[in-house]
Amino acid sequence: MSTNEFGTEVSNGSVFSIVKEAIAGSNRDFTKAPLGTAIFLLAVPMIVEMFAESLFAIVDIFFVAHIGADAIAVVGITESMMFLIYSVAIGIAIGATATVARRVGEGDSDGASRTATHAIYLGFAASAILGVIGFLFAADFLRMMGAEESVVATGTTFTRIMLGGNIVVLALFLLNAIFRGAGDAAIAMRVLWFANILNIILGPCFILGIGFFPELGVTGAAVGTTIGRGCGALYAAYCLFFGNRRITIRAEHWRLEPERLLKLVKVSAPAVLQFFVQTASWIGLVRVVTGFGTAAVAGYQIGIRMVMFALLPSIGLANAAATLVGQNLGAGKPERAEQAVWKAVRYNALVQTSIGIVFVIFAAQIAAVFSTEPEVHAYATDALRVIAYGFFFYAVGMVLETAFNGAGDTITPTYIALGVFWLFEIPLAYFLAYHLGLGAHGAFWSITIAFSVLAVVSAVIFRRGRWKLKEV
Repeated sequence: MSTNEFGTEVSNGSVFSIVKEAIAGSNRDFTKAPLGTAIFLLAVPMIVEMFAESLFAIVDIFFVAHIGADAIAVVGITESMMFLIYSVAIGIAIGATATVARRVGEGDSDGASRTATHAIYLGFAASAILGVIGFLFAADFLRMMGAEESVVATGTTFTRIMLGGNIVVLALFLLNAIFRGAGDAAIAMRVLWFANILNIILGPCFILGIGFFPELGVTGAAVGTTIGRGCGALYAAYCLFFGNRRITIRAEHWRLEPERLLKLVKVSAPAVLQFFVQTASWIGLVRVVTGFGTAAVAGYQIGIRMVMFALLPSIGLANAAATLVGQNLGAGKPERAEQAVWKAVRYNALVQTSIGIVFVIFAAQIAAVFSTEPEVHAYATDALRVIAYGFFFYAVGMVLETAFNGAGDTITPTYIALGVFWLFEIPLAYFLAYHLGLGAHGAFWSITIAFSVLAVVSAVIFRRGRWKLKEV
């Protein structure tokens, strides 16, 4: 946002005081607060939260990279499979955020708490099913993804722990989504920081065998991650049950209400499919890149990690827009909800375009931090530079897509994702990589082109305004 615009909306408070309020947790009514201030108060903790998550990812891959290309490939392939679990977690989380935010906007705090418990029911049921399947078939999944036998031998235990222990991931996504829907992004931020500080400490200890810790290699990354996220989930549960100012779950809120559960399923199911489609497309891209060897997979993984780090402001601003959409629709203020979205789009486009320029110019230097193997470094540089060309479009598309979800209209972005990623991106990646002979470079370009199309299509549909009529 511009300095003048933000200064006007701060309402006599300094930028420092607003930052302090955002980090500490705000008690403001986001259906009435100036929009620029509201976006800032919600986005800052979310950006800090995502920074913690990506910082861990970068530290983790840094230590794993020193084990070798096979270890990096294990992490990359497993992360691609974890994206399927993330799609379930995020889908249910979207349903929780949209419905909790709507109830909060309506002034129905009891309904918000009851919605939260039903989201927890859904999450744990899904986690149990996915965990058993992942644990039993970890090695088969690695082979299915095209992993070489050396990668399978190195990484089966890692994959088994990550897939089998998915409950800690799902719990973090879900509980923090409840906080965001209620407008208490600061608690979600503290939860993620706690979890990832533990991750950053435990990861290298288990990977390298520091002190009295066993040296587990790449398996140690999975052990450290699971323990850290598990502790974070316990902290989040404590805050939800005992320490949250905006939403608190009590014993009476656990009573099963089939109608409420069905309503949540109707919102969450398309969102699960939406993110399944998106994440499965990433798996499809990994499969394309795998055809060009382990070095290509390792380079692609490094590039994607850095891209996700760069998109942190986008995630924060997009989630802020989703909360504002849900709460303002609940308060009967659809025009204010739309204004919040376009404001977030403008801020996000400015920030991400600037970051994209930096990444394009310094791609080689950034990639060199994570790998000095010539072939891996070359692929990582190429992936980072090509994907960064589309940062403006990522910024626009991410906010608009999340705004649909915040309104509870999870079907529209699902259709968009299906069309853009599966009917367009994957065929384009194969065409560019194999038929035009561009190799992994072509697969990287398919990402940038697809997200550009996504942004344009989303903007056209969003302007029609049908999302304002969605009931959740």
